Amino acid sequence: MKAPSRSFSIPIRASKSSPRKPGGKRWTKARVLRELKCLANLRVREKMAYFGVRVPKAFGISAPLLHALAKRIGKNHQLAEQLWSSGIHEGRILATLVGETGKVTPQQMERWARDFDSWDVVDASCCYLYAAAAPAWQKAESWSRRPEEFVKRAAFSLVAYLSYKDKQASDARFQRFLRVIEREARDERNFVRKAVNWALRNIGKRNSRLNRAAIRAAERIRRQNSRSARWIAADALRELRSDAVQARLRRKAA
Repeated sequence: MKAPSRSFSIPIRASKSSPRKPGGKRWTKARVLRELKCLANLRVREKMAYFGVRVPKAFGISAPLLHALAKRIGKNHQLAEQLWSSGIHEGRILATLVGETGKVTPQQMERWARDFDSWDVVDASCCYLYAAAAPAWQKAESWSRRPEEFVKRAAFSLVAYLSYKDKQASDARFQRFLRVIEREARDERNFVRKAVNWALRNIGKRNSRLNRAAIRAAERIRRQNSRSARWIAADALRELRSDAVQARLRRKAA
C-alpha cells in the first residue's frame, strides 16, 4: 500500500461560503446525494484502498470535485449534520467543508468521532471544521487517551493543524501536548503513529523555542523500548534538525 502524503490530508484550501442566489434551488440532503451520485467514478473508488481508505459506503469522488461542490453549496451547518448522518464517505467529507465552525459543539464532535472510520475523513474534520472550533484543544487532549484508532488519530491530526492555524495559542500549550506525544508514541497502529509523528514535527516547526522542545521530546521518545517510538523520533529529528527547517525558523525569528 502506498503511504499517503506527509500530512495525510486532502488538500487544505478551505471552501468559501457561496450563498444561494435569490430564486435559486435550495440545497437539501437528497439533492446533494444526487449530485454526489452523478460525480461517482469507479476508478477513484478502486484507488481508495490503495491509499488506505477502506469504507463500506463510498461513491469514489476526487477531492477537487468535492471542494467545487462545497463552494456551490456554501456554508450550511444543518445540511452538514444531515450529510454526516447519511453514512456515505464523500457525504461526510462534504459535511466538513460546508459545516460552520462557530456552530460546532463538544457534543457534535463526539457524535461524529464515533463514526470515524478513515484517515481522510478524520483529517478533513480536523482541518476544515475543528481546528478553529472552541472545543478543539479540549477534544485533542481527551481523544489522545481513546482506544479507537481513528479517534486517537484525530487528537494528533487536530494538533498538527492547530500548530499553524491557532495563531493565539501559547508555546506552553504546545509544550504540554509534547508530553502527550511522548506518552502515546508507543502506539504501533499505522494511522496513530503517523499522526503522532505529524503533530510532533508540526509543533517543532512553529518557532525556534518549540523546535528545541520538540527535539528534546523526540530524543526522549527515541529511548523508549518501542519500534513505533523509534520510528517517530528518527523521522521527526531528521526534519526538525534539517538545514531547511532551521533556516526557516531563523527567518521567522528575524
